Amino acid sequence: MTVFSTSALLDRTDESPATFATRWLPPSTAVIGAHGEIDAVNAGDFAEYALQHTDQAERVAVDLTDVEFFGTAGFSALTAIAERCSATDTEWVLVPSKAVSRLLRICDPDSALQTCYSVAAALSTLNGKTPLLQLVTKSR
Repeated sequence: MTVFSTSALLDRTDESPATFATRWLPPSTAVIGAHGEIDAVNAGDFAEYALQHTDQAERVAVDLTDVEFFGTAGFSALTAIAERCSATDTEWVLVPSKAVSRLLRICDPDSALQTCYSVAAALSTLNGKTPLLQLVTKSR
């Protein structure tokens, strides 16, 4: 049986709305998600929220698929998460949205941050399984 629990933090500003939530999956896996926009106004809140939850997990998937805007301050938050996970030997994977992927192409051209195309693929990766390939239609 899978047990889910969620905790959420609403952003404190109206200028850049974002919500953050965490789902816990056994054994000790956190899926930390964000919805909305992450910029200089709330990237610190996102980093603080994510770091608080990474400290309690052995494996972390950061789900940013619902992030519509992602500024460079958000990349700094991801760097802080990567450093903390490295220091604590916590495995983690990022699931980016199009906006996050666009910024990663500029700020992380060597793909130092491990990414997956979906949360399911990220969870498979974290559990040591090879994720299934995603079928993509050929554009004409």
